[in-house]
Amino acid sequence: MKSEMEEEEEEEKAGCSLRQLEGISIRRATEVIGSLISSSYCSRSFPAKWQLIRDKLEQIRSALAAAADGGDSAANTELVGLLQAITSTANETRLLANKCSDESYGGGRLRLRSDLDVVACRLHLHSKRLEEIYASGVLTLSRAIVVSRPGVGASREDMRFYVKDLISRLKIGNLEMRVGALKALNQVLREDEKYVRILVVEVAEGVALLASFLESGIEGVAEEAAEAISAIAGFDSHRAALATAGAVAPLIRLLEIGTESAKERAAGALKRMTENSDNAWSVSAQGGVSALLKICGDSGSSGELIRSACGVLKSLGGVEEIRRFMVEEGAVSIFVKLSRSKEETSQVQAIEFLTAMAYEDDAIKEKAMKEGVLGSLVELLDPNSPCSSKAKEVALRAIEAFCFSSPSTMNVLMSSGFLDRVLSLLRSGEMSLQEPALKAVARLSALSQAIKKAMGDAGFIPELVKLLENRSFQVREMAAEALSGMISIQTNRRRFIKQDDNVNRMLQLLHPGEKSMTKTHVLSALVCLADSGGVRRKIAASGCVKHLEELAESDVRDAKRIIKRLSTSRFRSMLSGMWS
Repeated sequence: MKSEMEEEEEEEKAGCSLRQLEGISIRRATEVIGSLISSSYCSRSFPAKWQLIRDKLEQIRSALAAAADGGDSAANTELVGLLQAITSTANETRLLANKCSDESYGGGRLRLRSDLDVVACRLHLHSKRLEEIYASGVLTLSRAIVVSRPGVGASREDMRFYVKDLISRLKIGNLEMRVGALKALNQVLREDEKYVRILVVEVAEGVALLASFLESGIEGVAEEAAEAISAIAGFDSHRAALATAGAVAPLIRLLEIGTESAKERAAGALKRMTENSDNAWSVSAQGGVSALLKICGDSGSSGELIRSACGVLKSLGGVEEIRRFMVEEGAVSIFVKLSRSKEETSQVQAIEFLTAMAYEDDAIKEKAMKEGVLGSLVELLDPNSPCSSKAKEVALRAIEAFCFSSPSTMNVLMSSGFLDRVLSLLRSGEMSLQEPALKAVARLSALSQAIKKAMGDAGFIPELVKLLENRSFQVREMAAEALSGMISIQTNRRRFIKQDDNVNRMLQLLHPGEKSMTKTHVLSALVCLADSGGVRRKIAASGCVKHLEELAESDVRDAKRIIKRLSTSRFRSMLSGMWS
């Protein structure tokens, strides 16, 4: 415990400090606060309240550190008065810290709690007054003291201080300082999730401040603020905080009136935010659907902007009521038109959006078909088209979604030249296109007899037989599936048998190392082919009978049927066993 004389000496020293305040400088005030922050860590009582005081001291120190420390500041009585008040409060706080560190405070815990609350309140008022002085132009950016970005492996306290320093610059800095602070903030938010959590969870009003900058109307500031919000929205756990901070409405206003760059960043932020379905209604309620559709219908919108806008709309379309509203707002017509765009990125986005919208929704499929979407899709499959493999793959998936489930739309598709386009994709040898094309062909082969015949007439059988020897298990399986479906009609069986080697190529897939699903399709095809005596002779002479017998013993139905057909009096002598 300190004696009364020691306490009087400390108070006298504080009084001397107060008498020296007349010539206080910004730099000196910054040093006093820095020293106080360090000494406050020794305080043992009420650690939470001391942390609150340190937060406010750091905020003031950052604001002062960002100011010009020149002769002009001393000439302003209002600023000098504030610096005196800050330093006075700092000195009084130091006395409290010293007494808390050695538990010499004589007023009791209730009195100490009250004194700490008073200090926190005064520091808050100083911080607000400092912001007002910055806003008045008395303090400006000059030889600003820039806090260095913490290095790899920095402590959380250093990272936290750095973020708070940047937030202080955003609050009190001029345009140049704010843009610089936003860029520095974006850099750390992109590179380390810890900074994102510090900003969202540990910095008071940090997210709300970023949201307010979205409406600044100042070029550069809104764009960088939207970028920061997009970085935060990349983490699902923080998306709700963005909505709570009121970020949705200003992001949508940026879509409506911002620069092209601001629109792109706002759309990117909304795309990430709406990956959380809870935010979908908020975007729709704030007029987001109309703003996004307008962007997609504007021929001047960039591909990147359309890509992000489509991403938002796809997320919103997962809510049935919002999807209905989109249709009412003309979404189908807008995106069918966009699917004819000369800009491939926009085409692909439009087609993917329509495909997602039409999923299990026959009314939207019908509307899109009436609007002429099929023409755009088939045109993309033209072998002479300069579009990428990605665009052709997307078009193939869309055709399956729009046409394969309805006989009427299949008739339209078959008259569009689709079969020739798909056959050219099979012949191209390009794996990224062969597989989706094969998938479509396999589905076609399971449809009507008229379609199967048209496929045979178009020349699919030779191409599919070649693919039975492909190195990819998946390709062999889909080729076998397609042939199995096509061979179910007599015309195609004749075409298949006409080539002597076709049956042998198919029999090779009964090898034990082949996938069981591929064998299932091969067996189904062989059951149909075994009606021919020539095919039965080839099977019996191929050396595959043993494999067939093993499959039959495993109770594979089609294998039993084939063995039974081979086990006639004419072929018994060629078999090692007989099945009934």
